[in-house]
Amino acid sequence: KTMKKILIAILLAGFGLFSFGQESESYLEVMRSALKTEKKAMIAEVMEFTPQESEAFWPLYNEFQEKLYTANTKYLKIVNEFAANYESMTDEKALDLMTRLNAYEGEVLKLKKAYVKKFSKILPSTKVLRYFQAENKIDILIDYEMASSIPLLETDRKSVV
Repeated sequence: KTMKKILIAILLAGFGLFSFGQESESYLEVMRSALKTEKKAMIAEVMEFTPQESEAFWPLYNEFQEKLYTANTKYLKIVNEFAANYESMTDEKALDLMTRLNAYEGEVLKLKKAYVKKFSKILPSTKVLRYFQAENKIDILIDYEMASSIPLLETDRKSVV
């Protein structure tokens, strides 16, 4: 129950106010900073670490989050480019955005795989799984909030969906 409240706070603090194409870089940074703080508090609450686990976990967590931040910055740039080109999207730009989006997703997957191994060296596998479950729940909620803020691209071609 508490996790759900914290996740709602994360959305409100992080991306609940996200409005497609209208956010300045500084406002996005404020939202990302709030999200970072709320996320860390939620992780601390759900993980129930021993003092030894906590001491080993947090430096590695911070390292992982910094790398995720770098990757997620690429994603936000893709979203911003989509917004900037929304009205005049060309096939070339659409292909470029999709290619970069796939590269971003591959980078995040590779990063998660590497950190599963690193976390497994300091925590029991059950706690590593619990941690990545919490990460995934947060990611899914943020992805949902972002997706609901980004309109589908209008095209003059007939859709085959």
